[in-house]
Amino acid sequence: MITTAVWGTGNVGRAAIRAVDAHPALELSTVVVHDPGKVGRDAGELAGLDRALGVAATGDVAAVLAAKPRAVVYAASGDIRPADALADLVRCVGAGAVVVTPSLYALYDQRNAPAELREPLLAAVEQGGGSLFVSGVDPGWGNDVLPLLISGLGTTVDVIRCQEIFDYSTYEQPDSVRYLVGMGQPMDYQPPMLAASVPSMVWGGQIRLMARALKVELDELRETVDRRPLERTVTTRTMGEFEQGTQGAVRFEVQGVVDGEVRIVIEHVTRIHPSCAPDWPQPPNPGGAHRVIIEGRPRIEVTVEATDEDANQSAGGNATAVGRLVSAIDWLVEAGPGLYDALDVPLRPAVGRLGRSPR
Repeated sequence: MITTAVWGTGNVGRAAIRAVDAHPALELSTVVVHDPGKVGRDAGELAGLDRALGVAATGDVAAVLAAKPRAVVYAASGDIRPADALADLVRCVGAGAVVVTPSLYALYDQRNAPAELREPLLAAVEQGGGSLFVSGVDPGWGNDVLPLLISGLGTTVDVIRCQEIFDYSTYEQPDSVRYLVGMGQPMDYQPPMLAASVPSMVWGGQIRLMARALKVELDELRETVDRRPLERTVTTRTMGEFEQGTQGAVRFEVQGVVDGEVRIVIEHVTRIHPSCAPDWPQPPNPGGAHRVIIEGRPRIEVTVEATDEDANQSAGGNATAVGRLVSAIDWLVEAGPGLYDALDVPLRPAVGRLGRSPR
C-alpha cells in the first residue's frame, strides 16, 4: 500500500480524502490542516463521509514529512499564497514524496514554467528523490487530455474550444470569488485574475500542452475579457449578498494562435447567479458544466456534468479533478523521480474500484 497524506480539507481536500480512501493501492496515513479547530478531528468527518477513517488531522507538517509518506496530495490553495505553496511543494518533494496538486497554475506545463518555480523543484527532486504532477481543478483533464482525445475522432479540425460554464455561488471560497475574480465588486474594480496577462499565465500552459501534443507551433497567446453587472441584488447560500450593479458575470478566453488563426481556446463563463448575462453560453443544468467543442468535420461537442456533495456541481468538478490526480499516484511511484505534466501521465481506468464497497 502507498501511504498517502492529504494536505488541506477545503473543496479539493475533502474530495482528496474520499479518493485516497477509495483507491485500492493507497492508504490514507495523515491529514494536514491549518485551522486549529480541525486538529484531532477524524478524516472521515472532515471529508463529509458517514463513517470514521481512524486518521486524526494534525497541524504538525514537520512530523508528517518526518514519517515519510510515499505520496502527498497537496490540496492547500496557491491562489493567494503562491510563494508559500511553492515552498510547501519543495519541502514535500525534497522529503522524497510523490506529490500531486492543482495549486500552482504555472506548473501545468512544467517544461516551460518560470525558472524561479522550476529550479527549486528540480533541486528538491535531486536531493530527495520525490516527484511532482500538477493538473488543474478547473478541471485540468477538461483542458488537456479530453480535448486531445476527442480531436482524434475528427477528419479535420479547425478549432478546439474548451469551456467551463460555472455558477460561482456554489464555490465556497469567498476571497477567491469576491476579490480574485471580482464578483460583487464595483465594475471599475480590477480583479487580479482578470488583469492583462494573468489568464494566459494561468491557462496558457494547458494551451501549450495541447499545441505540443498536436505538433503545432504557437504564434502567440491572446486574451479577451467581458464583464456584466447584476441587474438585481442576489443572495447566495454561503457568501451572502451580491448587490445590484456590481460584477455578476465574467467571460474570458485564452486563445492559442497558429499561423495567424485562433485554433485552440480555453473559455470560462462564470456567474454569481444564473440570471446574469443570460445570452452567454449556459450549462444544460443549473450549477455548471465542462464542454469541449471541436469545430471541423465532423463538428463534435461533448458536455461533462459531475455532481458530488448533495448534487453540488462545483464539488463534482473538484472531485473529477482530484480523481485525475489521485489516480496518477501509483503510476508516478513506478515512474520514479521527476517533474511530470498531463502529457506524461496517462489517464487511468478505475482498476479495483468498480462496484467496490467502502472500506
